[in-house]
Amino acid sequence: MYEVELKLRADHGELRERLAAIGAELMGTVTQVDTYYDHPVRDFAETDEALRIRRETDESGESVKVTYKGPLVDSASKTREERQTGVGDGETMAAILESVGFEPAATVEKARERFRCGEYTVTLDRVAGLGEFIEVETEAEEINPAREGAIDLLESLDLDPECGIRRSYLGLLLDAN
Repeated sequence: MYEVELKLRADHGELRERLAAIGAELMGTVTQVDTYYDHPVRDFAETDEALRIRRETDESGESVKVTYKGPLVDSASKTREERQTGVGDGETMAAILESVGFEPAATVEKARERFRCGEYTVTLDRVAGLGEFIEVETEAEEINPAREGAIDLLESLDLDPECGIRRSYLGLLLDAN
């Protein structure tokens, strides 16, 4: 299974109106704090991989997940293999990773508004230190049709998919510093 994602810089005020006009359903808002880890013997920046612990808070409380993201597999989007599982105790998970040689590398903080539009999740992200973005994503076994659907959705929101950003928020933050 692949996470097929397109991301662009975008003004949220205008987008909320456009999302309402196409019938997108607000799913809720969350805040996320992602701590990324460096591998003890492999450079994830070189291999284009990531390992993170995500702490997510919404109206129902906090949840914690650990996620591995594989290298990008598509030259036109942010498509990659992703493996994720819930964790009962984020502090213990962090201690386990650090005990076996992983070290915290950086933290990304963002506020997210999520919308459902067909089989796609549209997320309006406000990322600390970076600004406002939109992500359109879905999980799929076939990359090309999922990517084309995401492109069509962006165009229906009057956005130019050619302005897509393939770098992660972590990469963008590291570039900015």
